[in-house]
Amino acid sequence: MSAEEIKLPSFGRGLSARVLLLTILFVLVSEVLIYAPSIARFRVTWLEEKLNMAHLAILTLEATPDYMIDPELEVRLLSHVGARLIALRSADGKNLMLRGTTPPLLVHETIDLSDRGFIQMVEDGVDTLRQNRNRVLRIKGYSPRSADVVVEMVINEWPLRQAMIAYSWRILGQSVVISLITAALVFGALQWLIIRPMRRLTRGMVAVRRDPEAVTTTFGASKRGDEIGLAEREFAEMQAKVRRALRQKARLAALGTAVSKINHDLRGILATARLITDRLAESDNPEVKKAAPALLRSLDRAVDLCSDTLNFTREGPPKPELAPVPLRELMEEVGDSLANLLSEGKDWSISVEPELRVMADRGQLFRVLRNLGENALQAGAGRVVLGAARRDGRVEIRIVDDGPGLPPKAIEHLFVPFKGSARAGGTGLGLAIARELLRGQGGDLRLAGSDAGGTTFALELPQAD
Repeated sequence: MSAEEIKLPSFGRGLSARVLLLTILFVLVSEVLIYAPSIARFRVTWLEEKLNMAHLAILTLEATPDYMIDPELEVRLLSHVGARLIALRSADGKNLMLRGTTPPLLVHETIDLSDRGFIQMVEDGVDTLRQNRNRVLRIKGYSPRSADVVVEMVINEWPLRQAMIAYSWRILGQSVVISLITAALVFGALQWLIIRPMRRLTRGMVAVRRDPEAVTTTFGASKRGDEIGLAEREFAEMQAKVRRALRQKARLAALGTAVSKINHDLRGILATARLITDRLAESDNPEVKKAAPALLRSLDRAVDLCSDTLNFTREGPPKPELAPVPLRELMEEVGDSLANLLSEGKDWSISVEPELRVMADRGQLFRVLRNLGENALQAGAGRVVLGAARRDGRVEIRIVDDGPGLPPKAIEHLFVPFKGSARAGGTGLGLAIARELLRGQGGDLRLAGSDAGGTTFALELPQAD
């Protein structure tokens, strides 16, 4: 799919609709979990109210001298309570009963309200709701008006079931309203806090994929301190780094084009210089004859440097030709090449065992060591010390100088092309290329320390067995 065809999902297929539906579903599930204990509590409360009414009704018997009332009044009291029989038993042995004209009844279930746990109440509530016949229940329990009075009554279950169904419908209506309100509030909060920023980030990613160098929506201005704000700022920083990297690659491509144009002419000039050097090597003057090999090596390295720079700008670091390299001998050769910078009492000190060798490309390692030594001497160092130590089949080379140290800005971008230069007029390519060369040989280059007392670089390479 091309970048132009990418579209953000519609509301029905996006996160917004899913969040809304899941919120409504979760609230309804919560209401269902709340409903079971609620309906059980409603059933118990309904029966307790009936016991309270039954107690009040049967107290009329105490107003008569023989605990007898008019049968018509007795029927009216039972009808008002909704019971078919009421009995009372007090702690002092008093027993009272209202039965009206009710014939003997077949009781389907006896319910003792004083001996019901939570699980039992829920089971009884569910049992009442799923009944399809009008059962006769015997209800007993302590009166809410007096803790030492036991009231019993016989009632039909159907009115209780109807009251529970009406209560369930009310609970359902309230649950739907609560679900919609909660879903709307949660949806609005998530839309503002998560979904809208995520859609903005998605649009930014699509735009970056379509045109990485174009400047899209800036997320860096976000003041949010949460993960979304961090993601927005990181995306903005990543986008800026991608643009800078692309610009740098364009500059490197332009540099490669320029080097390729001058490479032929420069190699011709160096070839002419090499011919002249070959003639100098045949001179009878011993001083000239002694200096000629060093000049030849310098010219060869200049040609190699020209070719390697061209290859680096085109394809990255050149492929190394690994071989055992005597480390001390190579360091002495690097010192000889820096003779013009080692004047006025400056010292190039080597503290390496003569037999220590590393597996490396000799020419590339020479370039790295010379670059580091030249940087130190040009920065004002009076003494450069080179040491090496074996560590688990590898060799760590340390280059320590007593210069003024690197500026903080240079340390921050030390190995970044065009940004890591520590001196005015520098390109910032030297250390970047040096690290690339070492990594291509299975090693690495890092800054071990830098302060006002000097700078230390650490090189790591495989040891040659």
